[in-house]
Formats: sequence, structure tokens, C-alpha cells
Amino acid sequence: MKKYIAAFDQGTTSSRALLFDRRGCVLASGQREFRQHYPKPGWVEHDPRDILASLLESWRAALAAGGISADDVEAIGIANQRETAVVWDRFTGKPVYNAIVWQCRRTAAFCDDLKSTHSKFLYDKTGLPADAYFSASKVKWILDNVPFARSRAEKGELLFGTVDTFLVWNLTEGRVHATDYTNASRTMLFNIHTLQWDEELCALFGIPACMLPKVLPSGADYGVASERLLGAAIPLRAAVGDQQGALFGQLCVGEGDVKNTYGTGCFLLMNTGSRAVRSENGLITTLAASLAKPDYVLEGSVFVGGAVVQWLRDEMGLLVSSAQSEEVASSVPDTGGVCFVPAFVGLGAPYWDPDCRGMIYGISRGTTRAHIVRAALESIALQVFDVVHAMEQDLRANIERLCVDGGASANDLLMQFQADMLGVPVERPATVETTALGAAYLAGLSCGFFRDVASLAEFSAGGKVFEPKMDGAARAEKLSAWESVLDRVLLRKGR
Repeated sequence: MKKYIAAFDQGTTSSRALLFDRRGCVLASGQREFRQHYPKPGWVEHDPRDILASLLESWRAALAAGGISADDVEAIGIANQRETAVVWDRFTGKPVYNAIVWQCRRTAAFCDDLKSTHSKFLYDKTGLPADAYFSASKVKWILDNVPFARSRAEKGELLFGTVDTFLVWNLTEGRVHATDYTNASRTMLFNIHTLQWDEELCALFGIPACMLPKVLPSGADYGVASERLLGAAIPLRAAVGDQQGALFGQLCVGEGDVKNTYGTGCFLLMNTGSRAVRSENGLITTLAASLAKPDYVLEGSVFVGGAVVQWLRDEMGLLVSSAQSEEVASSVPDTGGVCFVPAFVGLGAPYWDPDCRGMIYGISRGTTRAHIVRAALESIALQVFDVVHAMEQDLRANIERLCVDGGASANDLLMQFQADMLGVPVERPATVETTALGAAYLAGLSCGFFRDVASLAEFSAGGKVFEPKMDGAARAEKLSAWESVLDRVLLRKGR
């Protein structure tokens, strides 16, 4: 009996490999960064070969760190940065162009035009807005701008995939061209209701269907990774987009379950079960990780989460380290009337105003560094409240708890304030590697390494639960003050 399950967590700036035991505990890990390319303002690219190399290096580092043999690994699950698009030669495996990263805005003008003519058409099929964030316009750009790419694609000589697909194809040495429902649902080419690539969407973007990978559940058979590359022939038994991986890693598998990842920004995902809830509040409808037919998910993004603490540290010099923010903020009982809206690049869900900018409001002669730091932390939780509230309105039901992960979730002051604002418990797991854990869980369930989803709940003990403590009047006053300052930032009529 093999002892370990592995996860490849392929992110935007680095690749990581993690080895888990049968209780979902991390035994060893390896990480390697790779180069970022910015050929023009607003353009972001990766060399796909750098991604693969960094992943293989992190794998070898993890095995060495744990003194583990590749022969003892039962299976591997892959979690990946979503929406990043790769096009490569079917016969040689060589990319025809760098990977165009999810952050890249080169197709923004095209998508703005598309939004004015096909907004409802796209949302009805994909649950997504017309935006350069998603994969379809990136693939179109490659076909339109790389010499001979379109004609070669039409002849069936080129393949497209998100990063998971490119990795699976390479790890299996070209034997498997596949993706999962979660990644397919972020391309703007996949009908989330029929669970198939959509001919009309492909025609709209001019993308030949022969380029597209087979679509499978997240936990499924993705072939066997090459012994030459990994040191043993290891089954690939899961592929999943990173945020859906975190949702599964948090075991948010029931309708109404919500998780929030506190990173540079914040990503909130709510499982809506078998219902594809149409958002009336600026949220995305997408698909959840699964072992069979997927559930649906509502997703909302906060542009500036932990980045506001980085700004206080790097640009304002108010903090020596991000970790210091909790100590400084805790030195005062409240914000002293200061309210901070960190709209550095506009506001995301549910407002979607890219043009508004940030504001620090309520400063007086008595305002100190600690008041501003505390207001900055509170701004993260207040933005999350707005997205959760939008989800509750769309679902027409209140959430019962919020599961959290990501770097800023380590801040107890922030987590307690989040619980106070939402009025529900905030649950932080003992294992914060929820994205990789979700990929490992899916792979382990797919191959029988783990018994069933219910048994995984036994592994989650040891986390921390933050119960709401603020009384209703104080909570209402805080939310009202936040809403008042948002009115000023968004320049709403009547203000």
C-alpha cells in the first residue's frame, strides 16, 4: 500500500509540490518561482516551459525534503492558476507563443466591444461577463497575431489549454489532452448548463473546436505521468482551478457553504448546489470541483485585500512587516472614526467600478498610525461583507458560516472583525494549504486513497472558530458608516 498523495499547486508566480499523508497532513513541500514577462504595459506573459520546469524542480525538492521515494506516491492532483491560456504544437509540444496570463489586459478593448453587443448571450451560456480576464480572447489574440497560427489551428495542428491541460499533456508525454469542468468554465467557450464546449461561442471567438481538450470531472483519470519526468509512473487523478480547489479543500460541498481566500485580493465562492443561480448583483456563476456532475458556484472578487497592508508597509512606511499590522491595530480599541476604502484599482464585486479610487475618511487631529492600520484591516472585512451580502441576495438565503484561508486569515483581529460584521462564525482550518489540499483530496478520492468526503471531515480538527461578539447596534453603526463612505467613493447620485 502506497503512503502518500501529492498535489501540484501551480500559481501565478511559482510552482509548488506538496506531499500529504492519509490524514491530509503536509509531510514535505518544494517551491520554485519562475520569470514573469511584461512585454508592454498591461501585458503579462509566462514561458510555459518555465512553468513546467519549475514544477518538476519543486517535485524533486519536495521528495528530497521528505526523504520520500516517488514509488511511494499513489497519485497526483493538479491545482492551477485559472484563465491563463497556452497554445502549443500538437506534434512537437512547443508553445507557439508565451502563455497569456489571466492578469493580461491586451484584449480589453475587444472585450469592451463584445460586452456592448453580446453581454447577455455570453452570460446566459457561460455565467461570465465579457472580459479580458478569461481565456477565449487570449486564444483569439494568439491565432490572430502569431504567423500561420490560425491556419495551423484549423488544420488540427495546434492545441489549446489552460495551465492544467498543458501540464497534463506534458506529464503524460502527449498522451492526454484534457481539462476539468472548473477550468473549462473559465474560458468563455464552455456552456455551464450543457457541460459542453459551445459551437456558437467558438464561432464568436473564431476558435476551432479541434483545439479544445476533453472535459472531465475534477477528480478523474487524467492518465499516468511519465517515469522519466517524475521518477515513477504516477497516476494523475485530479485537475482543478485554484479557487475551486480551495473550496473543496475547505469541504464546502453543501449548498450555501462559502469560503473566502484572503490573498492580495479576496476570492469568495459559494456552493449553490444543483442550481445555476443567475446573479443580479455583479457576481460570476461558475462550476465547482467534483467527482461526477459538478455543482454550481457564485463567485465574487475583491481587488484589494491583503494588498492594503502591503501598501501601508511599502508605500506609506507605517509598518515594518505585514505581520505587525495586528499588533499595531490592536493598540487602539477602534478606528477613532476613520474609514478606509482601498479602491486603488477601482472596486470589484459587487460594484464593478474600475474608475473610482480610494479614500481615507474621518481623519482628525487625534488620528494615529494605529487608527489608520486598524481601518485598513477593517476595510478588508467590510468588502468581504459586501460580497457575502450580494451572494445572500442572489441565493435568497443567509449563510451559516464562512470558511477562510490565505495569508491574511492568520490575523486574529481581522478574523474576529469579519465574524462580527457577518454575524456568523468564521472558521479557519488548521491546514492553511487549502488549494493544494483540495487537489490532493480530489485525487485521493478518485483513486481510493481516501474513503469518502465524509471521512475527510475528521481531518479538519485543530482549526479556530471566531464567533461574532459585536452587538447588533454597533454592527449596524459600523456598516452604515462604511456605506456612507462608499457613497462618496462611488460618487452616487444624491451625495
